[in-house]
Amino acid sequence: MAQHIDDYALIGDHQTAALVSRRGSIDWLCLPRFDSPACFAALLGDRDNGHWRLAPKGAGACTRRGYLDDSLVLESVWETETGTVKVIDFMPQRDRAPDVVRIVEGVSGRVDMLGVLRLRFDYGRVIPWMRRTDGHRIAVAGPDSVWLRSEPEVHTYGEDFSTRSEFTVSAGDRVAFVLTWHPSHEPRPRLIDPYDSLRSSLADWRGWAARCRYEGPYRDAVIRSLITLKALTYAPSGGIVAAPTTSLPERLGGVRNWDYRYCWLRDSTLTLNALLRAGYRQEAAHWRDWLLRAIAGDPAELQIMYGLRGERRIHEHELTWLEGYERSTPVRVGNDAVDQRQLDVYGEVLDTLHVARSSGLSTEPHVWKIQTALMDFLESAWRDPDEGLWEVRGPRRHFVHSKIMAWVAADRAVRAIESHPELGGDASRWRAMRDAVHREVCEKGYDPVRSTFTQSYGSAELDAATLLIPRVGFLPATDPRVIGTIDAVRRELSEDGLIRRYTADGDVDGLPGAEGAFLACSFWLADALQLVGRHKDATALFERLLALRNDVGLLAEEYDPATGRQLGNFPQAFSHIGLVGTALTLAEGPKAD
Repeated sequence: MAQHIDDYALIGDHQTAALVSRRGSIDWLCLPRFDSPACFAALLGDRDNGHWRLAPKGAGACTRRGYLDDSLVLESVWETETGTVKVIDFMPQRDRAPDVVRIVEGVSGRVDMLGVLRLRFDYGRVIPWMRRTDGHRIAVAGPDSVWLRSEPEVHTYGEDFSTRSEFTVSAGDRVAFVLTWHPSHEPRPRLIDPYDSLRSSLADWRGWAARCRYEGPYRDAVIRSLITLKALTYAPSGGIVAAPTTSLPERLGGVRNWDYRYCWLRDSTLTLNALLRAGYRQEAAHWRDWLLRAIAGDPAELQIMYGLRGERRIHEHELTWLEGYERSTPVRVGNDAVDQRQLDVYGEVLDTLHVARSSGLSTEPHVWKIQTALMDFLESAWRDPDEGLWEVRGPRRHFVHSKIMAWVAADRAVRAIESHPELGGDASRWRAMRDAVHREVCEKGYDPVRSTFTQSYGSAELDAATLLIPRVGFLPATDPRVIGTIDAVRRELSEDGLIRRYTADGDVDGLPGAEGAFLACSFWLADALQLVGRHKDATALFERLLALRNDVGLLAEEYDPATGRQLGNFPQAFSHIGLVGTALTLAEGPKAD
């Protein structure tokens, strides 16, 4: 029976990540990168598509689990009739090869353990050839090779195209398993000491978490979200993936199943702001540098997303041999939204670079040239329709949020010239563009009857992205049109108090079926409420959102109030960015209603 999405915990090494269920099974892992083919894909199929379970023999879900202190080291505890045992799962920061370490430790009594390793390369399709060499079990198929060893060595045997291990631990006993991937044509990588790696991983994470500047009442939640964002960062480049998974559905049994193992520009300003405000300047600079490399080139060819190193080709195709999470198909790899036109990304990029400059992050002279080139293109393009922030697969429209972000681009360019005249540029022309965009949005994107901004020109649908209007400075929070929009969104996009992205019964996205409440949008509502002075409402919503996290503090993309389940790819960077941002906004803003 499939585990709920929020039954999983995350471990990772800053280049890839694995999902570990309450039953002690690693059901998703892509090696060697976030976007590589999975060698454990049971999450999107069944056990025959690859998994690695390590748990007491005959046991079900663990009794309790949690991360050790402020780290990404997971401890799962089983209390059985014969004794208590814990399994510690983590991925040490890699030297060259990725490792998964699983340490079994007896706590009391005697517990019989069973390990089942079922490796399936290429997203569960390829069964590798297994052999023994020098105390290792080695799996090879095509370009992939995985080595498994234990310390001390335990007996392993093959059964049902899997590698099994049975052993018993008493109080104080420890058995460590290390699984290492490397290209099959290369020599075996050097062995790591699992216990030294555990100590180093804990020390590294604790030291990193201690740098957080936030000391408010939600510190534990903020730290866990920041650790999650760090875990979703591809260390070699600084890119942050939207999620480590693909095709976890936005509605069970539906077709809204997308690959999120890439880096979206829409997240850029919110990400940079969260990192800077929390005190992580080095990570903010690393993300900013990734952004500059990714967008370099013809401004007309700016994409909405890129690969981990800034790759541009992310072709979408289907994995027909996987039945999908709870039979939600298709299972997709790649994302054709990469070819969409989303004009809002120009505003996101220019706002991000403006925040970086204003925060004192060092910058190169060519960065301003990139910004002016983007502005030159946007001056002629902002009047065009696009697919909008939410990557609709219906016809292009004049999305209000896209126009507002064009205003943001012009506004930040003007403010840069005003603060740094030495940069050079035609500020008067950009002021004219800014005024023209503002005037058009207020005329064509606002419904005076309902007192709200709409999703697109001439439409009746609403869009939660309009909650960002006061945050980006398009209108002040005290403007009646802002307050009217907040009230309309709460009234028409609410699902049991949580916020959907846009009107559920609209035809804007060109896809059948609906989706759950979007958690990032719900955090945006909390932000907007705080900005307009409704502190009690903002705090109540924020604390409700905190309660939706799973037992180890993780959030997916969406939540279904009807079933009480998290939906969509997991864990979701956008949701955790929203959590950090709202906690900081509540701490920095006025407290009185």
